[in-house]
Amino acid sequence: MKRKVLVAIGVYGALVHLGCADAAQEIYQVEIENPLNESRSFETVEIDLHAVPFKQGILASAKSYELIDSSTKAKITSQAVDNDGDGRFDQLLFQPNIEAKATKIFEIVPSEEIVEVENNPACYSRFVPERTDDYAWENNRVAFRTYGPTAQKLKEDGIPGGTLSSGIDAWLKKVDYPIINKWYKKELETDGTYHEDTGEGLDNFHVGVSRGVGGIAVKKDSTHHISKNFESYKRVTIGPIRTSFVLKYADWNAGEDIITEEKHISLDYGSNLSRLKIKVKGTDHISAGLTMHENDGETSVNKSKGYISYWQPHEESELGTAIVSNPKTLLQVEEYQNGKPDENNVYAQLKVENGTVDYYAGFTWKESGQFSNAKEWENYLAEFSKKLRFPLQISYLK
Repeated sequence: MKRKVLVAIGVYGALVHLGCADAAQEIYQVEIENPLNESRSFETVEIDLHAVPFKQGILASAKSYELIDSSTKAKITSQAVDNDGDGRFDQLLFQPNIEAKATKIFEIVPSEEIVEVENNPACYSRFVPERTDDYAWENNRVAFRTYGPTAQKLKEDGIPGGTLSSGIDAWLKKVDYPIINKWYKKELETDGTYHEDTGEGLDNFHVGVSRGVGGIAVKKDSTHHISKNFESYKRVTIGPIRTSFVLKYADWNAGEDIITEEKHISLDYGSNLSRLKIKVKGTDHISAGLTMHENDGETSVNKSKGYISYWQPHEESELGTAIVSNPKTLLQVEEYQNGKPDENNVYAQLKVENGTVDYYAGFTWKESGQFSNAKEWENYLAEFSKKLRFPLQISYLK
């Protein structure tokens, strides 16, 4: 067998079966290897469908793919993704269970049968025009949102209901089912509000002009410069494994420099952290920030593992936020406090490489039952970082 080896990106997750395939179709194989001396589960593997040695015409004609465990013949949940919008799938996502130092083989079965994605899957995102054009995203553990051009214009025109911020808001859910559509409907069509917890969680995380959970700034001299709201969006995928989308921003100034910013954001099932892969021009570094709110929390930094964490009291509970990056791109960490509302942030200054900066940002809320204290949260971040540094390996077999 000839093998072509690439690297997969690991992020935590869990599985629900999806898909159907034609047994008469050709079967192709990939081998997944675990380099760590510990079992691995709930991490997303990205199969590059262009690297699979399909017979001519199969990649162009396939409307879906089925993934099968070669040893047990069990069907595995997968999610096919068209990243560039050309009508052909580019990746097949799944989350294998693999023992320490073990390998497993999976079979890829292309099919011409179309498999519809459910309307409200576990990993979900959408533009929300009915609420001054938010963009919101969630999985089974966390939910986020950020703000669009209508909200910006309302604020700049002095009209109530506007928001001027490129920070990222945290929606504190404590249920494992989707809540975005339900909460917006509750807020906009009933006497209820998502600012009160009636059993599913609530939105009481204040962002303002802060960076919220992972928004960026560019520091020039002693000033952190920021963009305004996103200008346009494109949803790439939703499904049982991942949601991803792109946000574009109008060019903005950092001192005399003009910054161009395009955020590619994804969130995988089971993860507390969104991935932000940002295309940026005009600077060789950015500062990804976490709001410090009332400055009553504790910052923890682990440069060797590439993460910063901020654990704070929050209303009658506690809240942890974090940024995780490749340790080689983490230049420095700064707590910035100037006493002005919403401008107190802890920043991870990250290196821009080949026009891109890549990191993860997210949170946990004690009421969700996921993590009880800062130590448990940091253990999660350390484990997350390790699996990013030692990802599962993919071999394409033929």
